[in-house]
Order: sequence, then C-alpha cells, then structure tokens
Amino acid sequence: MAKPARYPLLPPSLFVAMVLGAAVLSASCPAIARAQDHWEVQHKLLGKPKEDAQSEMMEKAKDVSGIACETTGGFPRVCLLVDDESQGTQVVVVREGKLIAGPFIRLVYDTWDDKLLELDAEAVAYADGAFYVIGSHGRPRHHDDAEKEAKNKAKATATRRIFRIRIPPGAIDPDTGNLNGAPEVTPSAELARLIRGQTKLTAAFDRELEDNGLTIEGLAVRGGELYVGMRGPVISNTPADDPEKNGNAAVLIVPLPAVFAGDLADASVKSVNLGRDTRHRTRGIRDMTLYGDAFLILAGPLKDPPDGTPIPKGDYSIYLWDGSSRDAKPLKDLGGFPEKVKPEALLPLDQSGDTVRALLFFDGPSEGKPTPIEFDLQ
Repeated sequence: MAKPARYPLLPPSLFVAMVLGAAVLSASCPAIARAQDHWEVQHKLLGKPKEDAQSEMMEKAKDVSGIACETTGGFPRVCLLVDDESQGTQVVVVREGKLIAGPFIRLVYDTWDDKLLELDAEAVAYADGAFYVIGSHGRPRHHDDAEKEAKNKAKATATRRIFRIRIPPGAIDPDTGNLNGAPEVTPSAELARLIRGQTKLTAAFDRELEDNGLTIEGLAVRGGELYVGMRGPVISNTPADDPEKNGNAAVLIVPLPAVFAGDLADASVKSVNLGRDTRHRTRGIRDMTLYGDAFLILAGPLKDPPDGTPIPKGDYSIYLWDGSSRDAKPLKDLGGFPEKVKPEALLPLDQSGDTVRALLFFDGPSEGKPTPIEFDLQ
C-alpha cells in the first residue's frame, strides 16, 4: 500500500464584512446555514480523481455520502468518511467545531479507458473494532450502444462490494489525523448474491434508479448483523400498488459471517414507512446509523427533483426506527435547500435530555458543509 499523502493546512477563510441591515433569505432558495454555523475542515477532504488512473491527485470532496466513528461520545473521535466519486475512504478526526482530514485509504483500482472508476461508496458503519464501507451496488443507465453498455457494466462491477477495514488501536494520531501502520482491508462481493436471492429485491437488481432500481445509501451494524438501507427500490405494500405512490423503504438484514466468511445464513428484508416527499412519492433511505439500540434514518426522495428546482422543506426528514416495526417515528423535517444541495450523511454528536445534536453532511457543497443540527427524540 502506498504511503499516505500529507496535505498542508488550508489558509484561514476570509470573511466579508456584513452588510448593514439583515438580508431576508429567499424562500425559494434558502441558504443551508450561516457560514459560522459550519464546522471547519482542516487539511482537505478528498473526492474525485483529477486526472487518469496513474494520477494520485484528487479534487476537494463535494459529494460526501457517509461517515462513522469508533466512539459515540466525547471528542476527539476517529472516523472514516466517504465521497461517492472517490475510490475509497478517508480518515477523519472529529473534534468540537472542526474536522481534521487524514490520509486516504484506496479500496478499488478498477479502470475504464485508463480512467479510474469510482467505488460509489454511499455509507460507512462501525462495530466491534471494524469499519464497514459499502458501494451503492447500483446500475448506471442501460445503453443500446455496446461501448457505453460495457462501460456501465464495469461501473456496476466496481461498486458492488463491501469492505471491512480494521485499523490498529492507537494508529491514528487524534491531533493530526495521521495514520501510522497499514489498515487491514477485507473486500467482499457476496452481498450482491444475497440481494439477488431476496424476492422483494431481485427484480430491482441491475435496474437503474430512475426505474425504481436498487441503490444502497445506508449501513449500520447491530448484534452481528448488517442493516443495509436502500434508497431504492421502494417496495409495494400490496402487489397492486404503485410502490412510488404507496410503498415503503427497504432494509436488507444479513449476518456478517454470511458476507465475510461465506457462512450459510438467512437474510431478510424489512419494510419501513418513511412517509412521502413533497411530490407525494415514497421516500427511501439516504443514510442510517445505529443510535443506542435503535436506528436514526435520514429519509429522502427516491428521485431527485428536476434540474433548477430548489429542495423544499420536508423532502428530507430524520426518523427513529426500532429495527423491526414497519412504522418509523418522524423526528424532524429538514430544509429547504438550494438546487442540488442534498442531505446525505448524519453523525450524532451528543444528547441533552431528549435533544440530540448531530452533524449533517451534504452532497453538493464543498467538503460536505458539516452543519450542526438539533432534533428531539420525543
């Protein structure tokens, strides 16, 4: 494994003097939050490669899609973060008010025409000394053109993996984010086979998202089982229903040994009611994380709104789910947000009484714009 690159500190942000008189935010395109409400990122969160497959240069992340940490309370916290246009994951140390970006851990090396193919990593989980990073397992559009179809099949192969990553205790410096020692990385492509074996999911496998196809965006571990949250497909309540108008989100539950040790084990699919977006369509899972014995779910539209459309309040919401019931408890509606600014990752920070403080990360803004939010559990 190549020696992790070191990145210089970014220069401090420059602040423009405030204009006298408070400006009224546009209702059609509100800001995410005031600049001082965003947590600082030191060094650089990494995303899309800048050049060809031989280059190790990477652009600043703008499609942050998941984060998980070794600990759930206090600071600092050692975490892994993913951007869905990269080929792996990045070490991040979370401290109060800031994130310290550490080295990048490459997980895939797939290429097409000497261009790196993205892992399309959409979620991270942590349990019992190991991180888990999962690709979307999705499918780009089908093409009649043979060359384009071959490329999209290669893209699908690159993303249909899950990785277990063990980092030696104490190997990450909590002050700098530097990693001393090589992580132990175990890949698996077994999850794709398990998905195809589920009658509620098999028809959606290898189908593009726009056609209610399968795309994974949530991941958590509880009791030795993976909980795999699907943005799509949304699944029908009855065979006669249109799932996008009257359906539920799907969660695949599978024992970890079935994914990483080849053990024979039963998998199952749970239906979760996450309400409807503002266009009255079933919402899927955009992120999920274990919280105590339950799960926090970030719900969002199966399909993004048309280009040029701001994201209204209520398209994205936070829910609490016990892991078995069909109904989840709504906690907070999020938004609105400007066009192409989508909530993608949720990291709980602490709790006071019934009020939870968390960081919300976005797909779209530079480095995810980690933004503190609060919501009540009651």
